[in-house]
Amino acid sequence: MSGYNTPPPPQPQGGYYPPPPEKAQYGQQQQYPPPPQSPPAAGGAAYYPPPPQQQQYPPPLQQPPTPAGPPPPLAQQAFDPSRQSVPPPPQAAQGASPTMVTDTLGSFNGGSYRIDHRDTNTLLTLQLAHGCPIVAKPGAMVAMTPSVTLKGQVKFSFKKLIAGGEMAQSTYTGPGELLLAPPALGDIVPIRLDGAQTWNAGRDAFLACTQGVQKDYKSQSLGKAMFSGEGLFVYKISGQGVLFVTSLGAIIQKNMAPGEQYIVDNEHLVAWNSKYTIERVASGGVLSGIASAEGLVCRFTGPGTVFIQTRNPKAFGAWMSTHMTAAA
Repeated sequence: MSGYNTPPPPQPQGGYYPPPPEKAQYGQQQQYPPPPQSPPAAGGAAYYPPPPQQQQYPPPLQQPPTPAGPPPPLAQQAFDPSRQSVPPPPQAAQGASPTMVTDTLGSFNGGSYRIDHRDTNTLLTLQLAHGCPIVAKPGAMVAMTPSVTLKGQVKFSFKKLIAGGEMAQSTYTGPGELLLAPPALGDIVPIRLDGAQTWNAGRDAFLACTQGVQKDYKSQSLGKAMFSGEGLFVYKISGQGVLFVTSLGAIIQKNMAPGEQYIVDNEHLVAWNSKYTIERVASGGVLSGIASAEGLVCRFTGPGTVFIQTRNPKAFGAWMSTHMTAAA
């Protein structure tokens, strides 16, 4: 091509051209320096360090031998009335601050219980052995297996008639499963009785009890009947077994040391086993007490335990009435 003049490549000084790089021949392996040799051991043989040992782990725990066969279901076991109930669990430390009750699983003579959906939609599930009875509040039954039998009983008394107490009770007998629930949006708490203590419970607090628990309707003093919020009569509960009480809202537990005092609003009581007095805490006269809505309270003195509900039934009823009227 005569139309283009290509300049010659630059000439190195002195006319020296470096030789082209040699191409590696195919199949020729690259040489690497040998690894450093360890000092020869005795006898001239090369010495190599042993490989690192694997970490030693403790041997696995030995599993207890499994029994030859599973125990028979509770519904097939026979109920023994002569056998005493299981001992109560260890109590919380005396003088402790109020705590939520967490005893949701347990057993008793002839059965076991489980409490689900705590605080508001609480449900009590009972597993009963053959012949094991449970006394419950009328209308508390949610469901049960066909093998459970129900028997109603009416105990008439003038004091219950005057105080508006329930004169009927329902007795469920195993074997089978029984589901109980309170009428209000409340909680359920088991109280274990060892035969040496007496509990007081409000007329709306009783839900159910096992065999061996004795329930009676006792009168209070006139002052406590007028101002405690529980009326003239309360349940006096003793014996040995498990008592199930219910509430409006959640239940908290207060354990009091000897001589310790604790003040509870009279509309928040569920159950207690200590002495108490009624007094006014609002100062400034009657009008001040009415305005504060905290005029009368219960002063408890230890030792003992008080179960308290987080909602006031009267205040809750007034709140519902006000909102229903406004909605209408």
